[in-house]
Amino acid sequence: MSKVGPGQGPTSPEDYRCGYVALVGRPNVGKSTLMNRILGQKLSIVTAKPQTTRQRIAGIKTTDRGQIIYLDTPGIHLAARRALNRYMNRIAKASFHDVDLILFLVEAGRWTKQDEHVARSLKNVEAPVVLVVNKIDLIADKSKLLGFLESEMQTERFSDVYLIAAKSGDGVGDLEAKVLDSLPFSRPFYEEEQWTDRSERFLAAELIREQLMLRLHQELPYATTVEIEEFKRGEGLLRIGAIVWVERDSQKQIVIGKGGTVLKQAGSRARKELEELFEEKVFLRTWVKVSRDWSDSERALKQFGYDEHS
Repeated sequence: MSKVGPGQGPTSPEDYRCGYVALVGRPNVGKSTLMNRILGQKLSIVTAKPQTTRQRIAGIKTTDRGQIIYLDTPGIHLAARRALNRYMNRIAKASFHDVDLILFLVEAGRWTKQDEHVARSLKNVEAPVVLVVNKIDLIADKSKLLGFLESEMQTERFSDVYLIAAKSGDGVGDLEAKVLDSLPFSRPFYEEEQWTDRSERFLAAELIREQLMLRLHQELPYATTVEIEEFKRGEGLLRIGAIVWVERDSQKQIVIGKGGTVLKQAGSRARKELEELFEEKVFLRTWVKVSRDWSDSERALKQFGYDEHS
């Protein structure tokens, strides 16, 4: 998708850098928040619920010094019982390869079994791995991090360590400078105005799913996916028709809500977000349908766009 964003094209091709950078880590460490911060606009959806990001999303930042293609990936998790969970883990780990740099995000003051699992998975990758300690703004006494940082650097698992707060932007500028200097000299891979490799349909589905995840609880956010059935422009209006898929009839009633309140509220907020993204008037219609146990069906996953080659 093309959209005018910050940055200029290369002024001197000989000094220009370009490459791919993977953002990896367990769920909820701030990968999507970091990419949105770097891009200066919202691309990846963000909620407080784990596993919000389900697919690899490329965010492209072009400046006069280089072009960086950041790959936001699903959080790697140990409990991968269903086909969707296994798909997300495969997509995330596939991003370890054919990239120029890996940013391994962890949460300040918290190292879990899942973090260790990710670290061990990165052991034999070819690209340099930078440890990015996020959410440092939540740690009042930063000196408490010193022991952890010293022990990790002694393991020589990481080429460097950066402390950031992706939400506020603290330390992100220094990290970006490190990223750019780590990339090879190359002409840009994408046009200057392109800021993602994802289609408008994909982005629309994600924004609708985000609003549903913010309003649903327990297992329902993970049993829900969105399929765009209609996406047409005409007469100064963008018409979007979206099917919200759930796994059981009982879930359908909860997603709709009493008197249709849940679906109406999610749709209203999603429409505003879509109008801001596409910079045009949007007419949004949503339906809820049942596809039994879709999240544990490889066939259904492909039908709903969970494609490992996308």
